[in-house]
Amino acid sequence: MRNQLREFRYFFFTQEFADGLRTTIAILLPSLILYFFGQLHIGTTISLGALCVNFADAPGPVIHKRNGMFFSILFMFISALLTGFVHTNVYALGLEILLCSFLFSMFTVYGARATAVGSGALLVLILTMDQPNHGYGILWQALFIVAGGLWYAGISLLFYNISPYRPAQRALGKCIRELAKYLRIKAKFYNTNADLEKAYQELFSQQVVVSEKQESVRELFFKSRQIVGEPSFTGHTLILTFVDVMDMFEEVTATYYDYPSLHQRFQKYHILSDINKFIHSIANELDAIGLAILANHPYRKGVNFEQEFDALKVQIDKISEEEKGISNIVLKKILVNIRRLVLRINDISNYFEPATHKSERVKNIDFQRFVSHQSFDAKLFWDNMNLNSSIFRHSIRVAIACLIGFTISKVFHYGQHSYWIVLTIAFILKPAYSLTKQRNIERIIGTVIGGMIAILILAFIPNTNILFALMVVFMLGTYSTQRTNYIAMVLFVTPFVLILFKLMGLRFIAVARERILDTVIGCAIAFPISYLLFPKWEAEDFKDHIRKMLQANIDYLLTVAKKFSGEVMKTTDFKLARKEVYIQSANLSAAFQRMLSEPKGKQKNKKISTSL
Repeated sequence: MRNQLREFRYFFFTQEFADGLRTTIAILLPSLILYFFGQLHIGTTISLGALCVNFADAPGPVIHKRNGMFFSILFMFISALLTGFVHTNVYALGLEILLCSFLFSMFTVYGARATAVGSGALLVLILTMDQPNHGYGILWQALFIVAGGLWYAGISLLFYNISPYRPAQRALGKCIRELAKYLRIKAKFYNTNADLEKAYQELFSQQVVVSEKQESVRELFFKSRQIVGEPSFTGHTLILTFVDVMDMFEEVTATYYDYPSLHQRFQKYHILSDINKFIHSIANELDAIGLAILANHPYRKGVNFEQEFDALKVQIDKISEEEKGISNIVLKKILVNIRRLVLRINDISNYFEPATHKSERVKNIDFQRFVSHQSFDAKLFWDNMNLNSSIFRHSIRVAIACLIGFTISKVFHYGQHSYWIVLTIAFILKPAYSLTKQRNIERIIGTVIGGMIAILILAFIPNTNILFALMVVFMLGTYSTQRTNYIAMVLFVTPFVLILFKLMGLRFIAVARERILDTVIGCAIAFPISYLLFPKWEAEDFKDHIRKMLQANIDYLLTVAKKFSGEVMKTTDFKLARKEVYIQSANLSAAFQRMLSEPKGKQKNKKISTSL
């Protein structure tokens, strides 16, 4: 219970909560202010612009955030204008939905931020297609959406300028905490009662998470001039800590022993249990470092590992003395690995002391070589315009599914918010079948539970002030979880929307019934489309993932061989080769996990994949 309370408390220091708070303020204020001036319609339109540009404000370097938001505003303006001019003709609107949903889905070829830009523009299309505007009203609506986008972008950039290091600290803190979880899973291998196969599955899944967090931190750190380009104590501390965290992860991942044999040989001793506890102590201290950085608190070392380490060494030495013929070499190797982890922890703790800070190490790092650079060449777009591209297949699925959803909403006109069907389809269809399946399940569960919560609240709480306060809480929950926990986001957004409609004077029971029905219809369209229309199964690309992983290992071994042959090698070259090994290994693990969620008949070479 104490751990859960601590996690809840530290949630308020995360980037997700900071983003949620900023987004809630940016979306709520225009509607609230203009409501008091009798211009609620204008306020909600401005809030719509703020909502849609929020997608492009994903964590990353400030220059990428700024460019992403401004391009998002541009496409939102075009989408709003086009929708305003064609919305009176159902056939023209259907054609726009078909073409724009395809085009904006194709933005995925340019990376995650471009995908978010396309999502924002598509959301503007969906939410404005039933707006009764004509003539200059169409232009004004588009301009108000642009104003909302600019308002949100201004707030976002203002928050960054006030505390430029906080996003980096939060990203690094979360990365370190995920590494601590990885280390705890690794400790299970020294538990003689552990299910090793289950432990391996947990380890592979967590390896993917840690690799994703590290890549996010690299992107944020090494492309931010504020961090790597200025000789500040905070910037150097963050960089040096991250370098040691990466090295620690690579050392832990590279450590492997014959664990069944280890259990068999040393099961009668308590040494494996003590090793397990020691690794847990290191993980807990690492977690404390992550929490300190995340919350921007000073870190003080809480454990003296030297005494524990010496006691463990004495136990290992006793084994060979008491049992003749029992080799303790493997235990000594484990002890050496543990010693390295302890030294890493000590180094990180020293970085927080100004007197021991070494800036020269930062100057010798070639940061640009550690990050990937996204190309925005138009050729990349056209190269993906064929059925061999998974993104092209995905875009076709989204376009056709959205058109089907739009057609159903027009043929069976049973409510005032039929755009919810198209909205559901557009945001649950993903390039991978397994992700679409997961989103379908989460969307239905979150909507049903959220709808029940909203009905209970609205049935028993008539006070509008309390309802407004609860709506703000649900808003905050929605925008704090939108990038990390889809089911929680849906669970929060459903009561938020229903309470909003109640405050606007609509019958909440009818709205709740319509939302749940539209969600079920949208999921019922999206799921079979993802299975039947140009599906891309993970098994088809599995050999390619294996080939890339093997090639990365070959390149790494060649780099090591050059080092031992006496050839002059830069440390950066060695680290880059090692980084590629772990990235490809994580990609293979992620592909395998996705394949397990696909239909059994589409899973190939499962046993071989597990052994890898």
